[in-house]
Amino acid sequence: MRKKDSTLLADTINSLQSIMQLLSEEQQEELKDNISIQHFKKNEVLYQEGDVPQMLHCLVSGKIKIHKGGISGRTQIIRVIKPVEYFGFRAYFANQNYATTASAFEYSTIGLIPVELIEKWMMENNQLAMFFIRLLAVEVGNSDQRTVNLTQKHIRGRLAESLLFLRDNYGLEEDGATLSIYLSREDLANMSNMTTSNAIRTLSSFAQEKIIAIDGKKIKIIDNEMLERINKLG
Repeated sequence: MRKKDSTLLADTINSLQSIMQLLSEEQQEELKDNISIQHFKKNEVLYQEGDVPQMLHCLVSGKIKIHKGGISGRTQIIRVIKPVEYFGFRAYFANQNYATTASAFEYSTIGLIPVELIEKWMMENNQLAMFFIRLLAVEVGNSDQRTVNLTQKHIRGRLAESLLFLRDNYGLEEDGATLSIYLSREDLANMSNMTTSNAIRTLSSFAQEKIIAIDGKKIKIIDNEMLERINKLG
């Protein structure tokens, strides 16, 4: 194995420490023998709705969105994934095909483990089984809360929530104010359950009120307190 490949593999395995520390030595060796690494360009699809689930995905670097097509061709972004989160395994354990699509916000590196192997380890290892039960339980809770917010909040509240969600999940640039993810207006609208035109108008309103500043796809949060207030009031 070339040095570059060896380093990438080591970095990927290091990203899996939350799983690795729960595995026996034999299982750890199985993981090292079966893990694969893939790179995805911006907007490239990892898997899509209807595909048969085969792999557990771990985001090593980059940003991923989980989304689903809706009525009249509109897309809803269900979740965003940040390093080093696991995803793409729920459908397998539900004995279903994928109900959503995963694609890259930006160039991303993914570690892939056959989910059948994960299932085998879970049968052998109660701690690993509990790890994934907790992951799914947290995901369901977050999904329930997000569903309520996206259906009951007004447009301003939904957009404020999305901006704060991006801040909390992906962080800020060195200036301590600019979101470290650059979304298209369409993606931001799809996260906030609104049309692109409504997202553009609401962003412009926030900018006029000096809550945020906009520079192309860059969004700088100027007044966190007001954004939190709009989010809370809904």
